Amino acid sequence: MFVSKLCCLLLAGCVGVAHSATYIDAVDYPDHEQGWDRFYDLEHRLVRDFDDVCGDTFCEGDFSNIKPLRYRCSVDQDTGIMGECLWVFAASEQAIDPSSGQVVADAPVWRCRTPLADGTRIEDFYLALKAGRGAIHARLPMTDRSIYDGLADCL
Repeated sequence: MFVSKLCCLLLAGCVGVAHSATYIDAVDYPDHEQGWDRFYDLEHRLVRDFDDVCGDTFCEGDFSNIKPLRYRCSVDQDTGIMGECLWVFAASEQAIDPSSGQVVADAPVWRCRTPLADGTRIEDFYLALKAGRGAIHARLPMTDRSIYDGLADCL
């Protein structure tokens, strides 16, 4: 069965074969680096929003220095439908081992997914995150959730 599917795909002779999505980084949507300014503006606003909420929420526990690293989203190049968004965070806690003098570090990394609804179009995503009281709290299209909600599930 695998061989027949492979031949079918290679020869493009399949009947009823679904569109094969080609996902790209949102900074490259709709074409190479055309989304650069728009996406990095969003990432900058999200980092600012995270800094505003961190001290009263996520950064009160074991790790008071949680830092956002990168926010990335995938987009189907042909349809503009988003695949997923992932925001990576890191933190550290260091202590001195009194018997050896070594600095012992605990440095976790979190990979937080944005709770996107299936079928979210990138244009709707950008519009939603420009509205309201900050991108991190904006209601995501076709959901009752925000990026903040995704972080609460993750961090």
